Amino acid sequence: MSTLAEAVAAIRSGPHGAQVAAVFDFGGTVVDALPRRGLARKMFQRGDERLATLLGGIGRGGSDGDYGRFLQAVERTLAGSPEDELEQLGRKAFGKQVYGRLFPEAWQLIRAHQLAGHTVILVSELTRFQVRPVADRFGIDTVLCTELAVEDGVLTGHPVGTPLWRTGKSTAVVEFAADMEIGYVYADSVADLPLLELARRPTVIDPDPALATIAADNGWPTLTFRLRRAPRPLDYLRTVAGFGGLIGGALVGVLRKSYTGKRQTMADALMHDATTATLRAIGVRLRVVGAENARAPRPAVFLFNHQSQFDVIIVPKVLDGAVTGIGKKELANHPLFGPLMRFVGVTFIDRTDTERAKAALAPVVSTLRDGLSIAVAPEGTRSFTPGVAPFKKGAFHIAIQAGVPVIPVVVRNAGEIAWRDSAIARPGVVDVAVLAPIDVSGWDPAAMDDEVEQVRQLFENTLLNWPAPD
Repeated sequence: MSTLAEAVAAIRSGPHGAQVAAVFDFGGTVVDALPRRGLARKMFQRGDERLATLLGGIGRGGSDGDYGRFLQAVERTLAGSPEDELEQLGRKAFGKQVYGRLFPEAWQLIRAHQLAGHTVILVSELTRFQVRPVADRFGIDTVLCTELAVEDGVLTGHPVGTPLWRTGKSTAVVEFAADMEIGYVYADSVADLPLLELARRPTVIDPDPALATIAADNGWPTLTFRLRRAPRPLDYLRTVAGFGGLIGGALVGVLRKSYTGKRQTMADALMHDATTATLRAIGVRLRVVGAENARAPRPAVFLFNHQSQFDVIIVPKVLDGAVTGIGKKELANHPLFGPLMRFVGVTFIDRTDTERAKAALAPVVSTLRDGLSIAVAPEGTRSFTPGVAPFKKGAFHIAIQAGVPVIPVVVRNAGEIAWRDSAIARPGVVDVAVLAPIDVSGWDPAAMDDEVEQVRQLFENTLLNWPAPD
């Protein structure tokens, strides 16, 4: 048994360069198994057999019979479908179900290989309509999978050549990487033994019993990834209690400081009591590194990476007062968050109208100059993966105009508490690192692409190399 940290360290200390191939199996290694029967049945009952086929094929290992039945379903349901429609359907499947099953540990390994300059290969017995959306999110260019025949833009339902099952995967990898060293292979099933045997350093991920025995006999490293589970009934109850705590805590906070007659004092109490009650009810504990940077300097523009709807609870709890935020216009009318966000002075912007958004941000500069900090998600929307999407520049322009620093707030595991589009939270631990302030006073507002990218990279580096506890 090995640890993820040891695996990453081995990648960093090993040979670098594109001549080294790092091969990742798809199902069970990069993506956890989807609940095949229930999910496929639900999609089938909704009348979308094609989506049921795409989702039902994503799982761990499986037998020859399972894969044969998948190919039969492909022929039955996908034949006659326009290729572009299936590409859209694959992206829809990813956005609705698959992204919540991505292993964060796999992302960390993949990013370590990418930073080492390796050629990362994602290989699967499935079709590109299932695999390519995941590869795109992980920044993987090379996908080897079972290709389906297309005639005049329409699928025939039949594979092109040999499906990538068992030795089909290893053959495809050998052909693609003929001029490379196959340095690393990651897989979870004994069906992928021919693939693993190609590697200088094979690593098994949560192996099935047969593969576990082989790995032990050969001394292959074995990694355990956390299973991606959907919310359970108790999680729904905790979340309801959490929303109750949010409302109750907000009321208590306002009433507790109402005697002061000061709106900001009441707003700070609202955020403190509401976030504390919510996190306690849903069973989420915060581990904060660099808490001193959350206190000074103030005011500042706090930048946080955004993966969960509960970030609006987590970040205010860490910053603990004298801070407001910027939110999308739609949140202003949210029955629960809208009134609370308006009370604490959140600025709402219309992201669909650039000019209006810029106009709406103008008063934020005054807010900062008056001593109130701002918390902003520079990605602009929640991420599907633990990685950090490109940053928008609005927050940096605001900081330059107000003459205040930006302070990165790196949040890890929020996507484990609640998936991107889920309002249901699960108990657990969320890590937060508040990094040192960054002086942006010398930046050129007309040419700061490189500086903004360096800040974004700082977030990703922190996620890959988490700082030690204080």
